[in-house]
Amino acid sequence: MKQLTYIIFILFTLNIYSQTDEEVIKTIYTQSLTNGKSYDWLNHLSNQIGSRLSGSLGAEKAVAYTKEELEKLGLDKVWLQPVMVPRWVRGAKEFAFIETKPGKTTNVNICALGGSIATPALGLKANVVEVKSFEELEQLGKEKVEGKIVFYNRPMQADLIHTFEAYGGCVNQRYQGAVEAAKYGAVGVIVRSMNLRLDDLPHTGSMTYDDLPVERRIPSAAISTNDAELLSTMLALDDSVKFYFKQNCKQLADVQSYNVIGQITGSEYPNEYMVVGGHLDSWDLGDGSHDDGAGVVQSMDVLRLLKESGIKPKRSIRVVLFMNEENGLRGGNKYAEVAKQKGENHVFALESDSGGFTPRGFSFDCSDAAFSQVLSWQALFKPYLIHYFEKGGSGADVGPLKTDTNVLAGLRPDSQRYFDYHHASNDTFDAVNKRELELGAATMTALVYLFDKYGINPISNPEKIKN
Repeated sequence: MKQLTYIIFILFTLNIYSQTDEEVIKTIYTQSLTNGKSYDWLNHLSNQIGSRLSGSLGAEKAVAYTKEELEKLGLDKVWLQPVMVPRWVRGAKEFAFIETKPGKTTNVNICALGGSIATPALGLKANVVEVKSFEELEQLGKEKVEGKIVFYNRPMQADLIHTFEAYGGCVNQRYQGAVEAAKYGAVGVIVRSMNLRLDDLPHTGSMTYDDLPVERRIPSAAISTNDAELLSTMLALDDSVKFYFKQNCKQLADVQSYNVIGQITGSEYPNEYMVVGGHLDSWDLGDGSHDDGAGVVQSMDVLRLLKESGIKPKRSIRVVLFMNEENGLRGGNKYAEVAKQKGENHVFALESDSGGFTPRGFSFDCSDAAFSQVLSWQALFKPYLIHYFEKGGSGADVGPLKTDTNVLAGLRPDSQRYFDYHHASNDTFDAVNKRELELGAATMTALVYLFDKYGINPISNPEKIKN
């Protein structure tokens, strides 16, 4: 019986390699859409484990669960890579209000930014100065800022089609806002949530104090876009209004966590490594289904889909589930550090960290020659409405792997709704569409298949694409 099973497998594998690339990719999409595992895995991550902030019990459970699921796939190797991560805890839910006169208040929705210190035990109340940039803050100077709460109210630019560009245009006020405000004697910071729509949900995210002495650090929180509009309107009518907020967050000592890694060893070039991955950690307000549970389960499914489709990779393909992307990037840095120490040749890395929405294509960080090769594959993706192939960024966790010769890539789903959920309490399983998630997993698998088959140097690998 074992001999018969082996013969059937060999025949299936030979059949795959007699097919055209178009036929193989169709098989991959069919497998994902009719026999996918990504949605079930995400269901467990989101609804049985929940949020997975670095250093938390949820993160620990997620490590154990994903390792176990990868082992079930029959990969050649599955292991945990130790990495020390920060442990920041939110504590009791935050509370805030706008005070127009003593005893007359309006409650507003806020959340502490990741890495922030707490307010004093009784909270913090002060007058507010509104700015839209660090330049405006500098113009106000210490005389007008000292003793006040700085309210950063620069919205994401709505007319930019690429929403990540809009995010990049204003995220510095969240990340560095406290450092800049502290220079002028501010006592706290409130930041408009990074969100393109108007709603009542505050969006958290990382912030930094750089090398600011502990005694000069000030609490920093995000406010919902609706309440940012309200606060701005109230300040325009009366600049003497006060803002009160209380948060109970705390930075604890670093703890040990892990990157989760699984590998299919290459049949011809086992020392050339290809990576596909997402980050296992999430923020704590929702369950991190889009950011980045989707990327995690899609990456896991890439290796499963390769096996289910009868593809035996030439190169060693790894799935890496990185820990601590959200507030430290230590998992990505640790993986690259160990790879360098071992002299591993990483020829390709693909990251999914833009949500589980409908895939539109990829961005590539690579040479012009490698990108020309990528463009020659574009027609293979056209039947699946994948048209976006551009040079640009890849992903935060795979970025440290960059060399002069390799290719880094990022899956690019439709991003128009992504920031409705990003780092907020509504980033939950019900916000993910099963079919869109599975299309993303198939799209990633197809690209991995092509890079494995043809390599990254079309001159040294003369095999032609079979259409």
